[in-house]
Amino acid sequence: MVMATTTSAAAGTSLASVTLEVADPEAARRFYSAFGVDAYVRLRASEAHSTGFRGFTLALTVSGPATVDGFVGAAVGAGATVLKPAAKSLWGYSGVVRAPDGTIWKIATSAKKDTGPDTREIDDVVLLLGVEAVKATKQFYADRGLTVAKSVGGTYVEFAPGQSSPVKLALYKRRALAKDLGVPVEGTGSHRIILGSTAGGFTDPDGFAWEAAA
Repeated sequence: MVMATTTSAAAGTSLASVTLEVADPEAARRFYSAFGVDAYVRLRASEAHSTGFRGFTLALTVSGPATVDGFVGAAVGAGATVLKPAAKSLWGYSGVVRAPDGTIWKIATSAKKDTGPDTREIDDVVLLLGVEAVKATKQFYADRGLTVAKSVGGTYVEFAPGQSSPVKLALYKRRALAKDLGVPVEGTGSHRIILGSTAGGFTDPDGFAWEAAA
């Protein structure tokens, strides 16, 4: 009877919000407003120690290269640093920037040629967690009620989005994620991100903290 109750409660678990811990919330608020993604993240003041790669990225999927360029330009104009200039790749066209608060953002499209102007519209926002063992962490989240929507061996997992959050959750190998972003894989201290849960709080095997969403 206890097991049935626990399973029922876990079945509704999903990502409800993404909160970035920043040293200066007001400055971060201005940046994310200018960048055009303020509707997707919450901000919280924190001076938690963190060095190097924080182990995650937030990725925007957009319609075409012109829109990638538009978001990269808006981010840089608001104070972001370019980690990877926007360019064509095997999979499409993308660029990577680091926000003034340290959060890394990737803006990408599967299209290699423009079919229209910059729309400044976002198709999807994905929170990619870089983890050491994708299969084990996938099972950890599945055991807590998150639904796997896509799984590619031990390299990539995407979970079904919750109705209360516009951000999707995915897992990727930490080393591969750092390489894709163009940063060294080493990093210590806080991830400086809190994930809001539709259920209770917990911490995953790689130290990413979840708390009950307000």
